[in-house]
Amino acid sequence: MDGTTSLNGLDFESCYRAVRSRDRRFDGIFYTAVASTGIYCRPSCPARTPALTNVSFHRTAAAAQAAGYRACKRCRPDATPGSPEWDVAATLAGRAMRLIADGVVDREGVEGLARRVGYSPRHLTRLLTTELGAGPLALARARRAQTARTLVETTELGFADIAFAAGFSSVRQFNDTVREVYAASPTELRGRRGSRRRADGTIALRLAVRTPFAGRALHAFLRDHVVPGVEAAGVDEGRRWFARTLDLPNGPGTLRLELADIPEGETGFVHATFKLTDLRDTTAAVERARRLLDADCDPRAVGDVFAGDPVIGPLARVLPGLRVPGTVDGGELALRTIVGQQVSVAGARTVLAGIVAEHGHPISTDIPGLTHLFPSAEALAAADPAGMPMPRSRGRAVTGLAAALASGELQLDRGTDRDVVHEQLISLPGVGPWTADYVALRALGHPDVFLPTDVGIRRALDVLGAPAADAAAWRPWRSYALLYLWTSLTALEEL
Repeated sequence: MDGTTSLNGLDFESCYRAVRSRDRRFDGIFYTAVASTGIYCRPSCPARTPALTNVSFHRTAAAAQAAGYRACKRCRPDATPGSPEWDVAATLAGRAMRLIADGVVDREGVEGLARRVGYSPRHLTRLLTTELGAGPLALARARRAQTARTLVETTELGFADIAFAAGFSSVRQFNDTVREVYAASPTELRGRRGSRRRADGTIALRLAVRTPFAGRALHAFLRDHVVPGVEAAGVDEGRRWFARTLDLPNGPGTLRLELADIPEGETGFVHATFKLTDLRDTTAAVERARRLLDADCDPRAVGDVFAGDPVIGPLARVLPGLRVPGTVDGGELALRTIVGQQVSVAGARTVLAGIVAEHGHPISTDIPGLTHLFPSAEALAAADPAGMPMPRSRGRAVTGLAAALASGELQLDRGTDRDVVHEQLISLPGVGPWTADYVALRALGHPDVFLPTDVGIRRALDVLGAPAADAAAWRPWRSYALLYLWTSLTALEEL
């Protein structure tokens, strides 16, 4: 953005142009506050464009709320995808936002968040307030309000249950926050929409994504990498679904996603069904599902970089909106990656199924095929490498990585510094640059990873007649170029 920059770092003129054009690409990137009405909106709000003199722009909903504005009842600005900038730049603010979205402040307080990102609570608060317009407590409060509204409008849970599921410490705090943010009581919010909650405790939600969204391609990738016992995938009456178990802070749960293509221009939602042992895990479960979906990706920005490129451009036109599959647990992804070194995907699945059966925690679910949680780092750290169905050196690599995860020495979530994690990974026995980069790609959400030594990538480039392609031209979205190349070998004909 160019032009006059406001105090919160947003370019005023560019933001106003986006609001006048109702550009959905900026939903979740900034919020428009209108002084004459006292409300804040997403840029694409269909209401009449406010006068230039009446608006201000904020990087987060929390900043708009802190300035005294209420959420628009028409465009629901709190229901937007998160900013893709959080993963692109991976600044302190972006990493902190990912952890806040996972509920770290609710579980561990500001001190726990600060410890995770390596700053003092005071310094972290100062940095977040400068960059995002709100400190960690205000950001966590906005996230709680959003979760509460979703649960009020889509479930039959009692308000006390919703209050604690959303992370509030009391029902009174929940009531006061909902009234302040939405200018409506929980009872009034519930009256606006019907319920979709079954009596068995299953919660059905819609997860916002930007369009276009290549849901069928994402389903194909996840289906091909299913670990029996932990994951399952299929097609029911033409609907593609993926399901898996979740190891959450307060107990196990399950997730089921319906994955379909969503064309550009349509409102984008992925239907998700959660079944949780403890409702306090709602926020964490939703955020981990969003990470798996790469829900905050800006597909138009990715497509703009590839437009006209002789290698990736044709693939992007055939399959717009391709996502980089994430993971619900970075440690699990890293361990699975090591097991899969130098074997086929099918072979890795067979080995992992045996490890899950022997070391995973059995749970009861209502989804056929989901029988276990993936083995904990502690369980695999204590395992005998010689007893694992793989070369002993690789077994030692698995137990070594598991020990680093179990001790807390290594943390593989999106709140960690990518460069630091990369160095930590390659310092472990049996972990090379390819493995570290693959973990960055899927566990850390790095949008600009490329694997030039990958056999599949080399084969795809040869098939496309571009063995000497310049990957630098695909920055800062080389991770998406990587997925297009892999997909060109395995799934384009099917899709």
